Amino acid sequence: MKRQIISIDRERCVGCGACAKACHQGAIAMVDGKAKLVREDHCDGLGNCLPVCTAGAIAFTLKDVSYVDENAIPMITHECSCAEEVKKKKGEMARWPIQISLVPLKARFFDGNGLLVATDCTAFVSKCFHDAFVDNRVILIGCPKLDRDDHRGRLAQIIGNNDIRSVSLVRMEVPCCSAMENIVRGALTDSGKDIPLNIAVLSTDGDVVG
Repeated sequence: MKRQIISIDRERCVGCGACAKACHQGAIAMVDGKAKLVREDHCDGLGNCLPVCTAGAIAFTLKDVSYVDENAIPMITHECSCAEEVKKKKGEMARWPIQISLVPLKARFFDGNGLLVATDCTAFVSKCFHDAFVDNRVILIGCPKLDRDDHRGRLAQIIGNNDIRSVSLVRMEVPCCSAMENIVRGALTDSGKDIPLNIAVLSTDGDVVG
């Protein structure tokens, strides 16, 4: 069984200790002046350490794990009608993390691609979300109502720091989701870049209504 954990490039590590402080599981420690993953079994693979690493020394990797959770709920194994198309697009989706608050402010996977900002609920109401909206775009997700982070400021830095060719937003038609449109428009303005913006609005039934 494989699961996602972080890996640390000790050559790139500058020894600032920010990642060790950001790790809530105590999986990272400073050893000989460099960050080191000391407890692989404690690493949750969520990457709280990733956005605070200014040296780009932290990345995600898949690793074999030997333990088995006997209380785990069996996964649903049936595939939807668009599963084959999603598999073809797997390479386009292989970027992590996808939360706005966790993604690094500058990363190679942004360059030359479009940016897709999606509110949290959209992928769950749209039957074939990736087939409809993912096309050489890097996905970032967030909720304007529940998230506490400054998404406008962070998105402005991401757009400003990377070679992003276009910005797309997918949001729900519900009132709270409209705030994300204001956030994305404001971020584009703050970035100082003239980049096309496309917006899709989904109904609670998953239909595109705007």
